Amino acid sequence: MTPPRTSSPNSLKRRGFLGIAGAAGAGAVLLGTGAAPVASAAPGRVPGDPFQLGVASGDPLPDGVVLWTRLAPRPLDEEGGMPRRPVAVRWEIALDERFRKVVRRGVEHAVPAEAHTVHADVRGLRPHHEYYYRFRVGNALSPVGRTRTAPAPGTSPTVDFVFASCANWEQGHFTAYRHMAEERPDVVFHLGDYLYEYAAGVNGKVRTHHGDEMNTLAEYRARHAQYKTDPDLRLLHATAPFVVTWDDHETDNNYADLSPENDDAGQGNDTTAHFAARRRAAYQAYWEHMPLRRFRKPVDTALPLYRRLEYGSTATFSVLDTRQYRTNQPYGDKWQVSGPDQWDPKATILGDEQHAWLERSLARSRSTWNVVPQQIYFANWDAVAGPDDGGYNDGWDGYRASRDRVLGYVDERRIDNFVVLTGDVHNNWTNDLRRDFERPETRLLGSEFVTTSITSGGDGSATHDPGQVYWDENPHTKYYSSRRGYVRCSVSKRQYTADYRVVDYVTRPGAPVRTDKSFVIEAGVPGVQDA
Repeated sequence: MTPPRTSSPNSLKRRGFLGIAGAAGAGAVLLGTGAAPVASAAPGRVPGDPFQLGVASGDPLPDGVVLWTRLAPRPLDEEGGMPRRPVAVRWEIALDERFRKVVRRGVEHAVPAEAHTVHADVRGLRPHHEYYYRFRVGNALSPVGRTRTAPAPGTSPTVDFVFASCANWEQGHFTAYRHMAEERPDVVFHLGDYLYEYAAGVNGKVRTHHGDEMNTLAEYRARHAQYKTDPDLRLLHATAPFVVTWDDHETDNNYADLSPENDDAGQGNDTTAHFAARRRAAYQAYWEHMPLRRFRKPVDTALPLYRRLEYGSTATFSVLDTRQYRTNQPYGDKWQVSGPDQWDPKATILGDEQHAWLERSLARSRSTWNVVPQQIYFANWDAVAGPDDGGYNDGWDGYRASRDRVLGYVDERRIDNFVVLTGDVHNNWTNDLRRDFERPETRLLGSEFVTTSITSGGDGSATHDPGQVYWDENPHTKYYSSRRGYVRCSVSKRQYTADYRVVDYVTRPGAPVRTDKSFVIEAGVPGVQDA
């Protein structure tokens, strides 16, 4: 175990931006101005401060990035407190946080039908470069955000990133997000359960959700807005670009395609048509509140979320969507119930089109590292003693033919340096990956790093032992921890390093962060090693 450390080695370099951004997150200063102007309710302007949900950037390319904000002077009110008319929003991006060296400017129109959100797709930027951006409406100026473009093709810089999942408002404070911001990463991967759909008071007592369980577009919008009132989340968004993918709670727990968790009429799930309306609302609100490009705006119940991002010749990231296209879970989604339905060749977790896309993405990659950010536990998860395979049926265990297809492709095409990033399960795990998990003598194909939650599950505990049955039945598992936190990664042409960063409590604010465990993978040598 590494000795506790409350900040990362580069913290002194961050003091300028993070110090100012922290003040902005608390509403004290609008960055780049030194003051906090407030627009009046006049033609072309909006009442109050429209930037209370902060700013964000995402999906970086070598020459561009998406800039996001939402105008919401009263975030939890209907329409966010905005008038029902389009509003012109000016944006600018600069080389410095004082905006003395502006390199691009533009105007977007925030419209009521999109909750007055902005998705500015800025191009013409320099590769692997740091930029600062802000928005203006009338006299109101937003906080400043920091972003960074991806490296140019053919270059091979070290890439520093963090990934996280599962932030339940009611179960804790988002302290880990602030520590992620302190890392000042090149990019943040959020692997799902960005928010939770449950009604107020159902899922915890640390903080309280606003409203009933999400079902309508207005309810999903209000919940997204509530989460973005959190200063730690706003700070992280303002510090680094996000690459997002969803899991289930952004819509409905454990749903599969158009099959809801429950057939509760009270939740609007009593018919496929009713759940489709709910999913349509959830997907619309998700797109509105994430730094996604405009062409990803959902059409009916579909939102194209899987995508590929290249970070020079260092890493190619193939981001998956394991929720939208899957068939229903086998055995009623029961925990550790196994059988032939797990191997049903007609069952799929990705859908045929996404499966084929992933194979093309892996085949086309010329990067050293082939990294797959996705949501659900990928390795075999057997918690049943003896020959029974057990399995987590909402994860890839419930879709063993799909997993075998992926691992078979990696094996047969000799895809090197294959790494899967995972969220969902509220604990840290590290797994090596084999084509047949029941035969530990088979060739190693890659590794899986599983991040714990930001808050889901509360404080967790100090244990590193999930129980002897786990170690006995899963020889591919190398590490477990039940604290909250995230994973910090540094990837070079020669080595992949993963640090499990944890906080010991989330039920009260202010927990320090420390590295609980570190692993390395040497390029060309599959399998994790202790750092």
